[in-house]
Amino acid sequence: MARTVFLGGRVFDGSGLAGADVVIDGDRILDVGRGLDGDVAVDVAGASVLPGLFDCHVHTVLDGISPFQAMQRPFSYQFFLAARNLRTLLNLGITTVRDAGGADAGIRRALADKLIAGPRLQISVSMISQTGGHGDPVMPSGLPGSMFSAPHPGRPGGVADGPADLQLKAREMIRAGADVLKVATSGGVLSPDTNPRHGHYRAEELAALVAEADAASIPVMAHAQATAGIKEAIRAGVRSIEHGIFLDDEAVSMMVERGTWLVPTLVAPRGVLEAIAAGVGIAEGSKRKIREVAQAHVESFRRAVDAGVRVAMGTDAPVMAFGRNLEELSLMMEYSAMTPADALRAASSSAASLVQLEELGSVQPGKRADLVVVAGNALDLAGLDTRITEVWQDGLRVR
Repeated sequence: MARTVFLGGRVFDGSGLAGADVVIDGDRILDVGRGLDGDVAVDVAGASVLPGLFDCHVHTVLDGISPFQAMQRPFSYQFFLAARNLRTLLNLGITTVRDAGGADAGIRRALADKLIAGPRLQISVSMISQTGGHGDPVMPSGLPGSMFSAPHPGRPGGVADGPADLQLKAREMIRAGADVLKVATSGGVLSPDTNPRHGHYRAEELAALVAEADAASIPVMAHAQATAGIKEAIRAGVRSIEHGIFLDDEAVSMMVERGTWLVPTLVAPRGVLEAIAAGVGIAEGSKRKIREVAQAHVESFRRAVDAGVRVAMGTDAPVMAFGRNLEELSLMMEYSAMTPADALRAASSSAASLVQLEELGSVQPGKRADLVVVAGNALDLAGLDTRITEVWQDGLRVR
């Protein structure tokens, strides 16, 4: 098989950019250093070479946050949206994603079989929620209504109550092919009648869920905005807190002590505010809540970073539209003491550790050959998405 060498660029090594060539052979990185050669040369002079990037919190079957839009589309429309959204992510240099609810095993299989182009995909299938919780599709009218299409044979509904029901629901998601279980341990912004300050699920319920995940050797991610819901999730042993809007000092200390990850989704509140300004049909309760939580979200993220909580990039797209995912990197820097290198690590090596794909996330010999070529200095994060010139996945040029 021909060896491909990327010549004359600078490579992100996790702390900064250093001049180096990169040789790939098949789907693996063979060597990184100066003066390398290969059978085929790619001139990357004046450019930066990054590892393939991650987005650890997306909803690939959606393209907005209006439940009315989703409810008026034919059932199968969601799968074509997913194909488009996944292609958009790949063009951004995002070669691995974790779907936080909506995508099923068929979408993952279509990617693996090259029927559609996109990042490799981990799925949670459906978010598990208590009755009346963030994932309960019943609206104030008493009628079902959700951004997601109705449950189907590949995507069970997520509502469950009590330890036995949580155990059964976890097994249903695992049967459906979940790589990770997602549970809502608090209310949220976009569910009209839930309170993002209220914790959901009791300790014994979460213990039953996590025990099933452990038995299947898969992690748990928690939609957790309320302080109490965050702490219960950490105590139960979840791997990552998603959003983490109301983190207090005790919660942050718990995360540091237990090694719990934070996926902050900082672009999501901005996306909701932009949708409101654009006149998107959003419940009045959600409009009120987003204005109440936006500043707390920023302060919690800053507190977590200052304390040394492990952070991985996730965006909650399409709360902020697909294609704008890399704006998350700039917000990480704006809202905390993170450097450009810190932000890039959150989207590469740190994210790879979170989702337990350590063979990805860095440009090192032996790692899988996911590479992103960026014109100029990749540590200048402003407009990074506009400067991506090539994307390689498993040794193949996909953009």
